[in-house]
Amino acid sequence: MSLTNETHTPSLRSWVESANVCNADFPIQNLPFGRYRFVGSDEGFKIGVAIGDQILDLHGAGLIDSHDMNALMALDAGERLHLRRAISQGLAHGSSKQQAWSKLVTPQCESEMAVPCQIGDYTDFYTGIHHATSVGKLFRPDLPLMPNYKWVPIGYHGRASSIRVSGQTFRRPQGQTKAPDAAQPSFGSSRRVDYELELGYFVGRGNELGQPVSIEGAEDHFFGVTLLNDWSARDIQAWEYQPLGPFLSKNFASTISPWLVTTEALAPFRAPFVRPDCDPQPLPYLDSEFNRKAGVLDITLEVLVQTQRMAESGIAPERLTLGGARTAAYWTAAQLIAHHTVNGCNLQSGDLLGSGTLSGPVQNEAGSLLELTEGGKKPIRLTSGEQRTFLEDGDTLILRGWCERPGATRIGLGEARGTVLPHEV
Repeated sequence: MSLTNETHTPSLRSWVESANVCNADFPIQNLPFGRYRFVGSDEGFKIGVAIGDQILDLHGAGLIDSHDMNALMALDAGERLHLRRAISQGLAHGSSKQQAWSKLVTPQCESEMAVPCQIGDYTDFYTGIHHATSVGKLFRPDLPLMPNYKWVPIGYHGRASSIRVSGQTFRRPQGQTKAPDAAQPSFGSSRRVDYELELGYFVGRGNELGQPVSIEGAEDHFFGVTLLNDWSARDIQAWEYQPLGPFLSKNFASTISPWLVTTEALAPFRAPFVRPDCDPQPLPYLDSEFNRKAGVLDITLEVLVQTQRMAESGIAPERLTLGGARTAAYWTAAQLIAHHTVNGCNLQSGDLLGSGTLSGPVQNEAGSLLELTEGGKKPIRLTSGEQRTFLEDGDTLILRGWCERPGATRIGLGEARGTVLPHEV
C-alpha cells in the first residue's frame, strides 16, 4: 500500500480544465481506470483514465501495451505507482505531453462505458453491522445478530454474469414467494424489489491455490473500489434463503459504477480500524498494525431515487439517505481478502468482493428500503407526492460516493444508476 506522495498534492492542477473545477469527481489527484469506446461504435473497449469530464486513452499515450484491464490490475504495487506517476505528470499543467495527449482525450458524454474489467467471481459480504442489526431486529427481535457475526466476516458467492455498469435496466424478477398465512407458495413477479448500498472491492494481484494471503500482505492484492448496488427481491429472499442463503433473490442484477478508484488515490482518506472495547477483537489472522492504523476507507455515500413520474415532469432525483462507509463497515477490505483466502481459496485479478449493505446507525443513513420503511410498514413520501415501500416499475435508483478531508483534494467515485422495468417485455 502506497502512502501519499506528490500525486496527491492539493495544489496540483491539470491542463484538462474541467479537472480543476471545485468538487469535481475526477481531479488529477484521482485518476480512476475504466473501459470505454465512442457511443455507437463497434470497436473494442479501450482502457482510459477519467480526468475531469474527459477520458485519456492510456494505450494511445504509450502508457500500457494492451487493452487488458485485468493484466493492468495484476501489476505489483511498485509498477502501479510508477504508472500513476506517469499519468499524473503527463496530465499536469505545463506538461510537455499536453500537445500530444490532448488529441487522445474523449468527452465522457460521448463515451459508452463497460464493466471495468473481466469479473470472474463475485463474493458478497455482510460487513454493514447497522444493516445487519436493523434487519435482524425485523425477523429476530431477541437475537438481531447471529453469535458468529462479530467473529467472522460473513459472505456468500454471488453471480458475476449479471453484473452490469451504471445505466443498467433490468426486468422485475420472478420467483416463488409465500405469504405468512398462505398454505403454499405462489409464483409471480416480486413485489418487494429493493436496492442495497454497497462498495465493491476489486482484487488486483491474485494468489495461488493453497497459498493464503496474509492480513499484512492483503493491501498489495487490493486494487480499488467501485459503487455497488446489489439489487434484491425481498419477498423471494424471505422464502428461499433458508438454509443455504440468497439465490434467485440476488442474482438477477447488480450494478456497479464504471470507474475503478485505486487504493493509491484513496491513500489520503484512510482511517483507523477501531473496535468497541465491549466487542471481540479480531483473531490474529485478521489483525495487523497497518489495518489498525489505516484499514478503513472514509467514503461518503449517497442514495437518490427518481420515479418515472418525476423524470417525465422534469423533477430531479431526490435524496433518500446520506451516510458513510467509515462507521458502517465492521470489517475492512484487507480483512475480507485475508479471510477469503485463509482456507487456500485462490482469488484472481478482477474478482469482486461486495461490502454488504452499508447503513449508518440512524434511519436517514439506511442503505436499503427494507430498513427505511421498516420492512414495508412505514412508506416514505417523496416530494412528488408519491409513496414508496419498495421500488416500482420505472424507478431509477442512483448511488454516489466521494471522499473529502481537510488538507486533501476531494475525489469522487462517480455514480451507479439502475432502473427497474416491468417484467413484461
